[in-house]
Amino acid sequence: MAAKSMTKGDIVNHLSKKLGTTKKLSTQFLEELVGLAHKEAKKDFTIPGLGKLTTGSRKKRMGRNPATGATIVIPAKKFVKFKVAKAAQDAVFPAK
Repeated sequence: MAAKSMTKGDIVNHLSKKLGTTKKLSTQFLEELVGLAHKEAKKDFTIPGLGKLTTGSRKKRMGRNPATGATIVIPAKKFVKFKVAKAAQDAVFPAK
């Protein structure tokens, strides 16, 4: 059975206890960090030790509707991707 993911409230509680601040201040910090990441992702946004937000694009391509088998055009699109830092990868899955 998988472990339960941390919620925003869990993260705020952890930050406020660890940093000795109020929950309100911890919430503001978390929301500001997320907002900054959203705003700066187009130019690449790195959180040292965690990873990097970047953008990518996919070209227009041909696809197939699985229900009918009809050929369709999948339009070009832009997307946000996250590359995990080596430090985070090693912390979660240490080398043997």
